[in-house]
Amino acid sequence: MKKKISVLINKKIQKFNKTARIPGDKSLSLRALMLASQCIGVSKIKNILTSEDVLNCIDAFKKNLGVKIIKKNNVYLVYGNGLNSFRVKKKLTKIFVGNSATTARLLSGLLSTYPSKFYLYGDESMNKRDIRIIEPLEKVGCFFYPKNKSTLPLIIEGTSMPLAQKHIENRGSAQIKSSILLSALSTPGVTTIEEKKVSRNHTEIFLKKIKADITVKKLKNGNLISLRGQKNLHSFDYTISSDPSSAAFLIALTLLTPNSKLVINNVLCNETRIFFLKILKKVNANIKISNLKNISGEKVGSITVRSSKLKPITISKDIGKLIDELPILFVIAALTKGVSKFKSIGELAHKESSRAVEMKKMLNQAGIKCKIVRENMIIYGKNKIYNQNKSILTKTKGDHRICMANVIFSLATGIKAKINNFETVNTSFPGFIPLIKNLGAKIEIKKN
Repeated sequence: MKKKISVLINKKIQKFNKTARIPGDKSLSLRALMLASQCIGVSKIKNILTSEDVLNCIDAFKKNLGVKIIKKNNVYLVYGNGLNSFRVKKKLTKIFVGNSATTARLLSGLLSTYPSKFYLYGDESMNKRDIRIIEPLEKVGCFFYPKNKSTLPLIIEGTSMPLAQKHIENRGSAQIKSSILLSALSTPGVTTIEEKKVSRNHTEIFLKKIKADITVKKLKNGNLISLRGQKNLHSFDYTISSDPSSAAFLIALTLLTPNSKLVINNVLCNETRIFFLKILKKVNANIKISNLKNISGEKVGSITVRSSKLKPITISKDIGKLIDELPILFVIAALTKGVSKFKSIGELAHKESSRAVEMKKMLNQAGIKCKIVRENMIIYGKNKIYNQNKSILTKTKGDHRICMANVIFSLATGIKAKINNFETVNTSFPGFIPLIKNLGAKIEIKKN
């Protein structure tokens, strides 16, 4: 059992001028580990995010799938033996994925072409979320049990005779797309994915870097991705840059704290990951990206942020490009005078919690009017909040981004806050509290 942690905040943060270092990107960390397991030779991965989600993934590969992984001088060495080279000792192998839907979905892609049975299960929060990859992977030839169940725990039975298929991905989900691509690595013939809604493209970039037989063709609407399977892949060196979704919380705090400045170096600046910054720049945020360079196929740069007087936010499309940043965008909207509108946010209901509902509860406690109408959220923002006799109690279970968004709101306003179940932040952003304290925040931690 994890130790339960509550966070208490009683004071507004004062102005700051700092440089911060954000941990490695979770999406890249998980992909690097999984792809290294399918390569021939020893891959060296630097700056892996050592969060609970990633450590659970490493444990699964080492203890359940027979992949040798060691840490040496802060570099992870993954000893790959090629495609479909897992070594399992039992007829049914149990694998714990923790709170990570990315691990569950991408790993299912690899297991779908391995002829054995695997029992996948997660923590309480993960076990409530739709796994989503059953239909495309069963199309390839594997099976999921029990039938008609779409949440973990599940048994996946891989096939020894996978069939290349034509897939249509219209959810805008990088995880579904990546699961299909990882399955295709061991599938004879050409697997195609018609991507109707463009999503994060880390897997495609990574596969090109390690010389997989993949092509991406732009269509009028979306992309056509083709991958020819059963090509041997060879080990690689990879450096993981800082997570832009984690950086979003510090960026928001800087924008909302008068006379403040923050520089964050070595941030992943992939075009599919900086929509959050583009939205903010449109509403007058003083944000600059500099020193852009290419590291391991990805754009990486420095982000400089200064406190800004913002305008209301309206987002009506491309919600999938900032699904992880919406909770902190709601905080920014709440503290910006005027009416902000977020349309087509139904996807938030399928995250660790129903994020729009949980954020509405928090904002209402602080006296911010907001309403949810069908799949739209409207926030009536204020640039001044009188915090006398106001306090916030947050009890959301298993959602790291709700917890962190609440911290930023309280520090920006001075409204007292108690945030329970804060231990869940370690799934994605270990070191969040020390980093925020380094900016000058006064935060008390209580272990329950």
